[in-house]
Amino acid sequence: MSAYEAELVVDRREPAADGVLALTLRHPLGEPLPVWEPGAHIDVLLGPGLERQYSLCGDPADRSAWRIAVLWEPDGRGGSAHVHEQVGQGDKVRVRGPRNNFRLESAPRYRFVAGGIGITPILPMLAAAQTAGAEWTLLYGGRTRRSMAFGGELDRYGDRVTIAPEDETGLLDLPSVLDDLPDGTLVYCCGPGPLLDAVEARCPSGVLRVERFRPKEQQTGAGTAFEVELARSGRTLTVGPDVSVLDAVRAAGVEVLYSCTEGTCGTCETDVLEGEPDHRDSVLTSDERTAGETMLICVSRCRGKRLVLDL
Repeated sequence: MSAYEAELVVDRREPAADGVLALTLRHPLGEPLPVWEPGAHIDVLLGPGLERQYSLCGDPADRSAWRIAVLWEPDGRGGSAHVHEQVGQGDKVRVRGPRNNFRLESAPRYRFVAGGIGITPILPMLAAAQTAGAEWTLLYGGRTRRSMAFGGELDRYGDRVTIAPEDETGLLDLPSVLDDLPDGTLVYCCGPGPLLDAVEARCPSGVLRVERFRPKEQQTGAGTAFEVELARSGRTLTVGPDVSVLDAVRAAGVEVLYSCTEGTCGTCETDVLEGEPDHRDSVLTSDERTAGETMLICVSRCRGKRLVLDL
């Protein structure tokens, strides 16, 4: 299993809003970057143990550059502080990807809802929906107008976009965009957990697509041991109650891509050949969970005594 990985140069470094830094990345030799679609993200390898995922928020048609935006989080885990304080224009950063767990599916109409830095994966979706001739609207909230990134880029869409800073308008008026959805509407939402939960509570089954920056709280209960057969490696492993499938696989010397270890990035998604996964991630849709054809091995487990994975 392999993915594009390279050192890219920070070609531009500029504020996108109060507390939000936009980086434009290019290949140092001018080589074209891999193709991506709206909703994709890349892994940015900032140092040992410091690997973060950021949504691509530029133009998918421009293969000369990738753009990401990083929110300053003073109480975060160190990734945003590293980018804001130590990554300068002209510096090189190692990246891997792109990967997409938040694809824009074809539909006649969309309702986009973004909160804060959650605008980043939504931004290229708007351009794609516009090009496709779909009917769409965006409801975009944030703490203040100055803290909301890329507001100027949204001006071209006119009244399709509603910008609603909390200090001016209060909480987002979700009923205005989510109640009585016409048939064929898909809802795409990205932002803080409470916003995603509120949108999820209002949406009919099957219409909502979300991307979470932090794992959703799971009612998991105590773990139990089970066996994992690695079909391609010819190994059978015992996964203990307090050990993840990912850790067990790596301890056995089997190479597998992974990143967040929290069930949010999708890097370790693995095909399930036999057995029933106990899904504990924040990526797969309800239909994907029911199908049980893949699982995120960094957090998910087994509902029975045995799984067979395509590893």
